[in-house]
Amino acid sequence: MARILIVGGGCRGRRLAAGAIAQGHAVRITTRTGEGRTAIEAAGAECWIGDPDRLATMRGALDGVAILCWLLGSAQGSEQRLAALHSTRLEFFMTQAIDTTVRGVVYESSGTRARTGEVLALGITRRNAIPAVVLDAPLEDAER
Repeated sequence: MARILIVGGGCRGRRLAAGAIAQGHAVRITTRTGEGRTAIEAAGAECWIGDPDRLATMRGALDGVAILCWLLGSAQGSEQRLAALHSTRLEFFMTQAIDTTVRGVVYESSGTRARTGEVLALGITRRNAIPAVVLDAPLEDAER
């Protein structure tokens, strides 16, 4: 059993969580506001209120986590915000995660600006000998 952190608690994140929970894993999902708590807990996951735009709110979410899933390919916002989510925010959070129990990374490389983040995530994980998987299915392909 592994503890999995899913950053991005939308429909795709909750769907991934349901599958992981069914396999016996413990899942923690982040949401920016308490509005997402009910749906996250209904999926059987632990809810963590944290905003990837405010990384200090996310640090504690890494406690005891073995697999980090950065599922923000469908994130919305300004070009500047999206660029930061897949560059500076991602880099800083992953750098913090390296010094924790995280031993695997899943990065969603679909949507705006995600290819930049893919290169960054794979570079950090390679340098630190941490396995990584890139999800590159189109956002419309929820099954894949």
